[in-house]
Amino acid sequence: MKIKNKLIGSLIALSIGFSTIAVAAVVPSDKAHELKNRFRIDHMVDSLTLVIQRKYGSGPVVIVLPDGSKWYASRHPKHVKWVDGLSGDIVTIEKPMPGPWQLLGRVVQGSTIKKISKLDISVEPFPQPLFQGERLKVTAQLLGDEQRIRMPGLDYLVEWTAKFVSDHQVGEENFATGNIIVGSYKDNGEGLDERPDDGLFTGKINLTQAWGTYDLHVNARNNILSRDFHHKFVLSPIPISVDVIEPEDPLKDRWKLFVKVNDEAVRLDETHLDFELVGPAGLQLPITINGLEETESELLLPEVAEFGSYRIKGVAATTTLSGREILLSMPERFFNLIEPPEPPPTAEELAAIAAKKAAIAEKKAKDDAVFWIILVNCGLLVFGILGLLVWRKRRNLKEALAATQLRLDEEKAKQKEIGPALDEIDLTMPEDPPS
Repeated sequence: MKIKNKLIGSLIALSIGFSTIAVAAVVPSDKAHELKNRFRIDHMVDSLTLVIQRKYGSGPVVIVLPDGSKWYASRHPKHVKWVDGLSGDIVTIEKPMPGPWQLLGRVVQGSTIKKISKLDISVEPFPQPLFQGERLKVTAQLLGDEQRIRMPGLDYLVEWTAKFVSDHQVGEENFATGNIIVGSYKDNGEGLDERPDDGLFTGKINLTQAWGTYDLHVNARNNILSRDFHHKFVLSPIPISVDVIEPEDPLKDRWKLFVKVNDEAVRLDETHLDFELVGPAGLQLPITINGLEETESELLLPEVAEFGSYRIKGVAATTTLSGREILLSMPERFFNLIEPPEPPPTAEELAAIAAKKAAIAEKKAKDDAVFWIILVNCGLLVFGILGLLVWRKRRNLKEALAATQLRLDEEKAKQKEIGPALDEIDLTMPEDPPS
């Protein structure tokens, strides 16, 4: 049969580990021959994408071309794009060589090779009305030939990003808001995602943003592919508001909770509140309200006695007028129970305080006087002792000098009585007179 149009692209997916029914729901019936991870590419293929599932933690596969040459994740031509993860590889090849190809690696046994001509994404649009703080479950899929692709580890090979872009409409709260990254889509079985690796990526979207008109941008990408989804929606103000009412006498009266419900957005009789009052010393008290009768209600809070800070947190479950069941995360509310100041002292207490202060001052003055008297006396005593020591030392020195002078005088007197000393006698001979 003559083929009139060339294939734009092909995706050969190795779907491993699924039941026959699951595989048939994911890939088209058009199969290529498979034997020991071998497949054949005909001359009509312009572009080829391989989605290969390996055993978890194994290394990337090696691709053997019809001419016997090999490509590796770390070494391949420029026209080949390769993404490898813990459990798989995605390889895009432009103008692949016709002929038999083979994969070398720890590909899960029992794989089948299928051809897919188109790769795209499908993103579930946001419901309307959509409210601030709503817990929203939306899904996205990676499609091949309009069929969901599922493969263990696909969550690691494709990165999903959700972003809000403000429409900048005058009068809306998000008028001055720019681009906000609000979450992602995961297929890991955590949070709102029901089952891991089932091909359904569940969004985790943060809706605590300013209300107004937005454009949702969802992008699925890796080094090989990039697909975008755009959807305009309106984020409406939260239809339930909660505020704390302070009593006139916080020490005697009980605090109240003021609840206001927009009955033009949600059903009043199907609105239920589940709060928790958290306070000091590990206080945790539940507050549950099932069904409201008025759009504005005042509800008594549990009695609190400990001084400190308190906060009220929780969720509201309700139903929109269109019948959609929703769960809202309510903004936290805070209040403080402050210890009152002590009353001012009476005249008698003031007099007693003044007398006590005077007694303390008098005692202090006496203590200071005694201290200075003792200090002065001690100083005088020290100076007297030092003066006495100096006087005695000078007197002893004077007496010693007098005694020494007396001894010298006595020695001189004795010398005069004995006569001149030997060294004082002149022993020189007189000179002869002239002849």
